[in-house]
Amino acid sequence: MSNNIDLSIKFCGVKFENPFLLSSSPVSNTGEMVARSFDAGWGGVVFKTLHADQVPIIHPSPRMNTYNYGSKKNIGLQNVEMISDRNLKDNLLDFLYLKKNYPNKVLISSIMGFSNDEWAYLAKASEDNGADMLELNFSCPHMSVEGTGHHVGKAFDLIEKFTATVKKTVSIPVIAKMTPNVTEMIEPALCAKQGGADAISAINTVSGISEIGINDFVPKPNISGLSSVSGMSGSIVKPIGLRFISEMGQCKELSLPLSGIGGIETWVDALEFILVGASTIQVTTSIINYGYGIIQDIIEGLQDFMALKNINKIQDLVGKALPNIKSTDNFDFKHQGNTNYDLKKCVGCGQCYVVCHDAAGQAISWDKEKRRPILDKDKCLSCMICSFICPVEDLITYNKMPLTWNRKQAPVMGKIFAKDLKYKPFCNQT
Repeated sequence: MSNNIDLSIKFCGVKFENPFLLSSSPVSNTGEMVARSFDAGWGGVVFKTLHADQVPIIHPSPRMNTYNYGSKKNIGLQNVEMISDRNLKDNLLDFLYLKKNYPNKVLISSIMGFSNDEWAYLAKASEDNGADMLELNFSCPHMSVEGTGHHVGKAFDLIEKFTATVKKTVSIPVIAKMTPNVTEMIEPALCAKQGGADAISAINTVSGISEIGINDFVPKPNISGLSSVSGMSGSIVKPIGLRFISEMGQCKELSLPLSGIGGIETWVDALEFILVGASTIQVTTSIINYGYGIIQDIIEGLQDFMALKNINKIQDLVGKALPNIKSTDNFDFKHQGNTNYDLKKCVGCGQCYVVCHDAAGQAISWDKEKRRPILDKDKCLSCMICSFICPVEDLITYNKMPLTWNRKQAPVMGKIFAKDLKYKPFCNQT
């Protein structure tokens, strides 16, 4: 069914047999590990971030904690994982091994300098030992030394400076990896472009605290009685990753290839990042959960989808969703809607009634004898909250209809102008 589907893609002029890469993380720590991932079908790797042995890297222990919520397991991963603790020589020997034995796989060296000269040194050493591309780690959320990791990602002048330093040193393409721990990503990405970056990758882990031990009052992971704000990854951060990639994908001033990262576990997740502009996809947390073998499910699912849609090349899907992402003032306000209830499927749990009264339009009354909802369509706000909490799939559906100015539908309808208000607005309003 999918034999004619072409998943190969060019990214910064480098051909990838498929767009799926290990991201710079514990899953890309050694040549032996990466070799096994290549055998499994991954198209490339961003090797775990190198340093120049000037500062010893010691990982805290334990350094990870899985985030569960109720019965939902492993929806996130909290970690205080540092950059590579292996010496530079051993990592570069792994580069030589991988390029000799897997010449068609793409090797991207992730680097982090502790000075301007160190950025240049690591870039040149990586290129000389076979790296096809570089990824500049401007985003590790755990680095405590000023001028490293996310400290660079939040100091935009340093992004430009270190990117320019690396670009002057090497001839291979350079990717700048952005931190999500900023309010918006366009400005730092443009600084990377100004410094000469050929592409942008995003996102790194999101700074946070996933949970706190209620017996010892220590956030997890508990490292001898202490913890820290640290990096959250996994499916829980996917919406944030999609947001940043889509915004950069729409920015005409940026106009650089994008590598998408953040909560990618299934072929659908991967496709969503591609649709908002990512040409390559990087994965870590789902590999931690399931192993390198998940790549076969991702590839097969994506190929089957493309075959059903009569799409032969993955490149044709890059950015396809971007024209459909607009600011809210572009919405259709001429239509509203209400909900339809298929009461034959109803199990009588009453959750729709509760949520409508406590969080929506109070549009539902309850038949106690039949244990069934009764909807007042004039009061329905079409928020669809009831459909989200209903335990029966497709019992509650959306019904689009022309807008009618019914006073029961909402307490205030239409525009309110500043001149009509009795108080002085704090900003200019139209």
